[in-house]
Amino acid sequence: MLRSVTTLCCRNGSKMSFMDAKLSFAPAVSKQAANRYGAPPPAPARRLLTPGDAPVKWFSMTAPTCRQIVEVASDPEENFGSLSDDIASRRSFRKVSSELLDLNYREDDEQEPIDPLRRTRRKNTTYWYFLQCKKRIKAGKLQEALDMFENDMLRGEKLQPEEYNYSVLIGGCGRAGQLKKAFKLYNNLKKRGLEASDATYTALFNACAESSNKKVALEQALKLEQELKRKKIPLSVATYHAILKTHAINNNLHACIHTIKEMLDVGHAVTQETFHYLLMGCLENKEIGFRLALQVWQQMLKSGLIPDAKNYNLLLRTARDCGIGDPTLASSLLLLPKKSHVKSSIGVDLEILEQKLLVKPKTQSRDSERKNSLLPLRQAESTLLPDCFTPNLLDLLEGKGNGSVISLGAVEGASDRLALLGGGQGFLGKMAAGGLEPDLRTLTLLGDIMVPGVQSLEMLLKVAKQYGIRLDAAFFNSIIRGNARSGDLDGAKSVLRVMRQRNVSINVQTFGSLAMGCRKEKDGLQLLQEMEEAGLKPNVHVFSTLIGRASQRLDYVYLKTLLKSMRDKAVWPNQVIIKQLEFAAQYPPNYDQYKSRNNYLIQINGFRGYYEKWLSAMPAQGEKDDESDSSTEVVQTQAQLMEGKKQSDVERLNSMKETTNI
Repeated sequence: MLRSVTTLCCRNGSKMSFMDAKLSFAPAVSKQAANRYGAPPPAPARRLLTPGDAPVKWFSMTAPTCRQIVEVASDPEENFGSLSDDIASRRSFRKVSSELLDLNYREDDEQEPIDPLRRTRRKNTTYWYFLQCKKRIKAGKLQEALDMFENDMLRGEKLQPEEYNYSVLIGGCGRAGQLKKAFKLYNNLKKRGLEASDATYTALFNACAESSNKKVALEQALKLEQELKRKKIPLSVATYHAILKTHAINNNLHACIHTIKEMLDVGHAVTQETFHYLLMGCLENKEIGFRLALQVWQQMLKSGLIPDAKNYNLLLRTARDCGIGDPTLASSLLLLPKKSHVKSSIGVDLEILEQKLLVKPKTQSRDSERKNSLLPLRQAESTLLPDCFTPNLLDLLEGKGNGSVISLGAVEGASDRLALLGGGQGFLGKMAAGGLEPDLRTLTLLGDIMVPGVQSLEMLLKVAKQYGIRLDAAFFNSIIRGNARSGDLDGAKSVLRVMRQRNVSINVQTFGSLAMGCRKEKDGLQLLQEMEEAGLKPNVHVFSTLIGRASQRLDYVYLKTLLKSMRDKAVWPNQVIIKQLEFAAQYPPNYDQYKSRNNYLIQINGFRGYYEKWLSAMPAQGEKDDESDSSTEVVQTQAQLMEGKKQSDVERLNSMKETTNI
């Protein structure tokens, strides 16, 4: 009877439950099968259960399981052990209800979302924070990286940082010039007992080089150098170059030479990058930096190194920003016999280089200057002459000159210094001979230095097309500045048409460059109107340029108009504008206002009265320094400026009265 009921249930797909019963037949199941399903072993013989026997425990089976039991029960010898493959490894069984079975057959898209609050929060690692901080620093979000390190990593998850966590942040602070924050992180690194790596020291010296407060930066760099020497820590080439950069920016060529000597002593080789930082040191000397750069260039060629594009760009910067000094001394140092230009296989002769770089000019009499008969190398007419007509000093430094140049002449401007390098075409030809291609920086510098004109612009546009260089607003602004400085305002405005043809956006710096050529009131006011039409607001630099031009002409009506425009546009004056206005408000020397009275006196008095009212109404704007602590100077406030101005006026009037009485 039991077997037939089981078979019927299996056919219908239902399940069969065995519950407690006082009177039933025990199934004839083998001992092994019974033990598997938790049932007590059967009695030796089939009999009726009496009320005193132990009740049968409840358990349930699905249809397939019932079918297997029936097969085992029907033929125990033939199917012996057939269930071992499926359920022999199971040690525990749970009750199965209809609700649980329904969950097994529920579709994936019908599953309920898991509450994120119930999940166990994964604890991030120090290396994960290193990658996240590095990613934010690369995106220009240094402060966000610092907040993540201090708030999330240290305070939030209370992780113990590693050396690389500090190094990546110090490197970001170094590139941003945040000297104080970089050394604060370094001190925390040491307090935690961590060992700084070479990348850490490189980042610290780079922070000293990029800091705007040179005095404090140099002190920190020297202290760090002494610490490394005391600990006898070996440094890499990158760290030595960072030290070299720090001394170069602080205009200490003697320290630069000493650093290069240390590099050679520990076995590091001198490369083009080493001379790159030496040229940076020459750039800081505005009086003789161009001559120093040529001497460094000469030593680089003698050591067998080929200059790279960065070296050429720095040489152009020295030609633009620095002078050559005494032409006689420059001739004696640069125009040497050919036999001295042979490339040396030994390397860099630092002793000779140091002697030549640090040589002091001797005072010469007028007779000796006449005997020198300097050969002028000026080429103010055009820098686009063929190379054969333009002596290239770079060829002479290599020993390739024909010896026709006896000495250097008077070099007055940037275009004259570029002429010494062969002009625009000669300089680019020299780069091409070395297998180098100019970049956007090269063309921008040439636009600043070359003689302004249509020919210069056409040549640079042709070179840009040849090398596939996409020109930006900074390049065209350099061309505009050159035309504006030379007084060619129409030529500067013609560059705007070229910018529009090439779909180059015009920015505030473009109008600031145009302002250099606005010498008259109508030109300056037209410039401000064009900026307003272009949707641009003039900044303090635009007004400073216009005020400087008006102050040179002592046009007080134009000055009052500019001051009104600054007030209306809410552009606050800086220290440069204050100095310009103070100069314009001064009386002419040896001028007595009590003896004579003319229109000029009326104009200056009217401007002085308006200037005092304007200054009291306008908040003074000072230059901000990132390292604004005890080392920075306090900018004068508006009241101090007014008080100082009144005091200087009283002193001028008293001196005028004394002169009149005498």
